[in-house]
Amino acid sequence: MAWTGLLVGLVFGIILQRGRVCFNSAFRDVLLFKDNYLWKLGFLAVGLQMITVLFVAQMGWIRIAPPTLNLFGNIVGAYVFGLGMVLAGGCASGVTYRSGEGMTTAMIAAVFYGIGAMAMRGGVFSPIRTWAAQFNITVDGNSSVYFDKVGPTLATVLNVNPWIPAVILAAVLLWYTLGTKTTERKTKFNWKVAAVSLAVLSPIAWITSEAAGRNYGLGITGGWVSVFDSYISNQPLRWDGYEIIGIILGALIASVIAKEFKLRMPKNPKTYLVVMIGGTMMGAGANLAGGCNIGHFLSGLPTLAISSIIASVFLILGNWTMAYILYRK
Repeated sequence: MAWTGLLVGLVFGIILQRGRVCFNSAFRDVLLFKDNYLWKLGFLAVGLQMITVLFVAQMGWIRIAPPTLNLFGNIVGAYVFGLGMVLAGGCASGVTYRSGEGMTTAMIAAVFYGIGAMAMRGGVFSPIRTWAAQFNITVDGNSSVYFDKVGPTLATVLNVNPWIPAVILAAVLLWYTLGTKTTERKTKFNWKVAAVSLAVLSPIAWITSEAAGRNYGLGITGGWVSVFDSYISNQPLRWDGYEIIGIILGALIASVIAKEFKLRMPKNPKTYLVVMIGGTMMGAGANLAGGCNIGHFLSGLPTLAISSIIASVFLILGNWTMAYILYRK
């Protein structure tokens, strides 16, 4: 069933490319330009997923595995990731799908993203991750929708049915995203279409991924690690590895059809060095944090995971810090 990741990735890549979905831009543009177009796209997708993912879990089609809480990793790793995404010129999903559009800086950033993640998992940075692992916190799932041992969520902390915080938070996010003014921007998929598309795709990702033994939804970091494992160690490509290939192919197909594919290189070759550093920081930070902007923000927040709430806050703060340093003037 690992091959189903390719199909999910194809659709994911098309949505990302048609909607111009990049969370580096989403977070940065709110700070620098008061542009909330992509920001609201992300939060609408999260709010809708709080219902769609919990629904398929309630039906018994999946069991939810909220990410493990690790305050050091979630804070430091996510903050480093946020700094790195600005240097890389895109978030984890952004550099991946833009590689399919022919952007050479995104290709380099994506490769070094994988290198950074590998270095944190079992390479030069791995002592940091090993040390931090002693602070991992899991709890007993308080509902049949969860696995027996999970990272703490709002529902487990409050000891309430997961539907209670999910419905309340989803209602708040829907009120905010649909009831307040949105910056105008032209994309092939407008922000509402892209958000709804992601909310529909997400439970499908959970279902197919769990059938392949992965037990999570959309993600990027583990996929790049799987691609590297397959290339370097000849290990079978996992579901999320197929997903990465699918994202690139989906973005390639969408950009070719729209006549937007073009090999693009920066005017200043030094940009390649900057994106190498940024990509490495993203990969290492995401692996330490237990997820990237997709693993924590897009897929983790809908599970109400405390780890994803903390990580999302600090990856946004990291993004804002570097964006302010580089662009504020």
